[in-house]
Amino acid sequence: MSIFSGKKMLKNCYTCLNTVHNRTKLLAYTKVKRKGAVKMFQTVFKRYEKKYIIDGGQYEEVKNYLTYNAVPDEYGKSRVCSLYYDTPDNRLIRASLDKPIYKEKLRLRSYGVPTAGKPCFLELKKKYKGVVFKRRISAPYTDITNYMAGENSGIESSQILKEIDYFRRFYGELGPAANIFYDREAFYDQTNREVRLTFDSNVLARGWDLDLEKGIYGERVLENGLYILEVKTAGAMPMWIAEMLTEFKIYPTSFSKYGTAYKNGLLTRENKKIITFGGEYCA
Repeated sequence: MSIFSGKKMLKNCYTCLNTVHNRTKLLAYTKVKRKGAVKMFQTVFKRYEKKYIIDGGQYEEVKNYLTYNAVPDEYGKSRVCSLYYDTPDNRLIRASLDKPIYKEKLRLRSYGVPTAGKPCFLELKKKYKGVVFKRRISAPYTDITNYMAGENSGIESSQILKEIDYFRRFYGELGPAANIFYDREAFYDQTNREVRLTFDSNVLARGWDLDLEKGIYGERVLENGLYILEVKTAGAMPMWIAEMLTEFKIYPTSFSKYGTAYKNGLLTRENKKIITFGGEYCA
């Protein structure tokens, strides 16, 4: 990345972070209607995230440990389907792989394979000096893809949408770059719901057929039998988690699903062993 590009990105960092801190009246939750019911979902996040790669034995040990300190998230197990947007020259992911003090990304996320009218999320995620800021809106899948294609959509105007608009203007031409799929199990601390732990497995990626409606298939990103354990906290890590990680010899690492797929050349279809799963099942 050139010095000029780096300065522009850092300027964008200060602009966006000032927006985050100045919007103190922005609601952290909003409502979405699903099958006649109204459900609240979080729209604004500020937290620390630590990642660890663990094997099957460590996974079983941690899961057993969690029975005494954590409870399953209300969504339990889910299949996460994400579509990452980037510039034609992959500027966002290339900058991220350089491990700068500030990085950002934009993705569409669905839980399960989406259909045209299924509520999904458009998420703007930023990381600055180890602190993660995430802003998201919810809208039907087709509305989000139409919006990102520059077409008319039914997405309601909001402060977060204006921030996404700014992001798109800043980077210019953004388009679909990678699909990432994985299974997730989520838990939270029994005494503090702001402390979450997730296990991600069966991670697949593809850089073709960039439409999540086409289903879950692609190249394997993470070796079968390995898991990504992620600890997410609003502040300091609870002592019981630190003790658990020490006891089972689990150490932090830097791992990006999209970044790994890009770096290892998994986003082209040529000469790849494609893993295919029917419907929305990922095994």
